[in-house]
Amino acid sequence: MPPVTEHRWPCDQCGAQLRFAPGQTSLVCDHCGHVQAIPQAGERKRARALAEHDLAAGLRDDLPVSAIETVQTSTCTSCGARIEFSGATHATECPFCASPVVVDSGGARLIKPQAVVPFVLTEDEARKAMIAWMGSLWFAPSTLLEYARKGRRMNGIYVPFWTFDAATRSSYTGMRGDAYYESRTVTVRVNGRDESRTEQVRKIRWYPASGRVARDFDDVLVLGSASLPRRLGNELTPWDLGRLEPYSPDYLAGFSAEGYTIALADADAQSKAVMAQVIEQDVRRDIGGDEQRITSVDTDFSDETFKHILLPVWMAAYKYNGKSYRFLVNGQTGEVQGERPWSVWKIGFAVLLGAAIVLGAIYLNDPSILGLPHPDWMN
Repeated sequence: MPPVTEHRWPCDQCGAQLRFAPGQTSLVCDHCGHVQAIPQAGERKRARALAEHDLAAGLRDDLPVSAIETVQTSTCTSCGARIEFSGATHATECPFCASPVVVDSGGARLIKPQAVVPFVLTEDEARKAMIAWMGSLWFAPSTLLEYARKGRRMNGIYVPFWTFDAATRSSYTGMRGDAYYESRTVTVRVNGRDESRTEQVRKIRWYPASGRVARDFDDVLVLGSASLPRRLGNELTPWDLGRLEPYSPDYLAGFSAEGYTIALADADAQSKAVMAQVIEQDVRRDIGGDEQRITSVDTDFSDETFKHILLPVWMAAYKYNGKSYRFLVNGQTGEVQGERPWSVWKIGFAVLLGAAIVLGAIYLNDPSILGLPHPDWMN
C-alpha cells in the first residue's frame, strides 16, 4: 500500500496554517490575514482532470495507479463515518452524529476524488440558513433554536458522491390503453324519491405494444456516504455540477472530507435503479394512449463511465433526549435538510388546546350534547 500523503498549508508570512476561503479561489491566514491564491488549472488540464473513469475497469479494481490514493482516516464507532483529515487537523467529535471519534493509525486505499465543488457559503451564511429552516419547524423543542442561535461551530465537510454516465438502448413489450365512455342509466334517491339519471362510464380498450427507446445519461448522482441517511443526502439538491473544479487538496484546507463508504459496485446498482425509473417514463410516453401496462424492459448499457467527486456540506449535530439529530446545509446553494426532534410538551399542549376549542364550539352551539344546561343568555 502506498504511503499516506499528508498535506499542510503553512502561511508564507507567519507560518500558521492557512484555510480555504469559501466563495473565493484563495487560502487565507486567520493569524496574520495573508492571502494566497490557489493555482488554477488551464482548460486542457481541467478537461483532462474531469475526465471520466471507465466503469468496467473500476468494478474490476483495475484503475491506473494514478487514480488510487492512501488516506489517513478516523472512523466513528457510532455511525461508521470515515473522516479524512488533512495536515495537523484532528477530530474530537464526529461531525455526523456528535460522538467521540477514534483516530485510526493506518491508511485506507481509496479511489482518488477527481473533482470538487468548493464551498461557496461561509459558516455564518450556513448558520443563518439553518436557523431560518429551524424556525419554520412546528412542534420542535425550544432548545433546538437556542442551540443554533448560540453560534456553536458548524462543521464544514466534503461529502463523497459518485456520478455515472451511460448510453442506454431499451426494448420493451406492454399494452396501450385507450379510454372510451359508455352511457349507463342509474337510479338514485333524491329527497325520498327515486330518479333515473344517465352517467358516463370510463372504460379502456387494450392493444399490444412494443418498441425501443434510447437515452443518454450524464452525471447521475449517487451519495457515497453510508453514515448519512440517503434521503438527507439526496434532498440537498440541486447541485450545480457545472462548477466542478479539478480536485486539489487546497480546497480541503481547514475542512474535513469523508471517505466514501458506499462501494462503487453498490453505487452503480443505485444509479441503475435511478436510470430504470427514467427509462420507464420514456417507455410509457412511447407507448402512448391514456394508460399503459409495461410487461418487460430489456436495457443494454454502453459507454459507461464514473467519477468520484466531493460536494460541500455544512453540518451540525444536535443531541436531544439522548439521541443525535443532524442538520445539513448545502455549501453551494444553502438548501437545508435535517432530522427534526419533536417536543412532547408542545404537541400535548396543542392537543389540549384543540380539544378545548372543539368543546367550546360544541358548548356554544348546543350545551346539551355535553350534558350541560343552556346558560341564561342563550335562552
